[in-house]
Amino acid sequence: MEDLIWKIKDGHQASFKVLYDQYADYTIRVAIAITKNSAYAADAVQETFIRVYNNIQSFDDSKPFEPWLYRILVNECNRVLKKQSKTISISDYMEDSSIMSEEDSYEFEEYEDLYSAIEDLEDLNRIPIILKYLRGFTENEIADILELNVNTVKSRLFKGREKLRKMMERYKEGRRQYE
Repeated sequence: MEDLIWKIKDGHQASFKVLYDQYADYTIRVAIAITKNSAYAADAVQETFIRVYNNIQSFDDSKPFEPWLYRILVNECNRVLKKQSKTISISDYMEDSSIMSEEDSYEFEEYEDLYSAIEDLEDLNRIPIILKYLRGFTENEIADILELNVNTVKSRLFKGREKLRKMMERYKEGRRQYE
């Protein structure tokens, strides 16, 4: 990764394409999970990579790249959501309510209740849960990405897991009533 970043800083555009190809799928999935809207997510990811390209010179090589990238992504998702909350788009009414694409729905069909529960969490708990369990960041990296104290992140993860557990129990109870 260090060589790739160095090449990008040196002006090699093909290296930036390699970086984009390496992270595009992951960033779009995280952005969809945060924004709950594929069009907003696409906008956020596009802006994220534009910002990465424009600001790569200021990236501190002594630090890991992924937390820096995902901090930009989370900020862009929040910016897009804030901007979109001021407008009503017809695509909001036409968009499928699921945050998963058809491919993801097929691949993760058995986790449908869990994804629904994650989608229903407040951003306060949902974003750290996504970064930790769907993307694999450590609590320290999440704290860096969200610019929070690591104990705050741990607390939000704990409370998010508790809320998910309770939601999953309700889903199971609901299914048992219909069996």
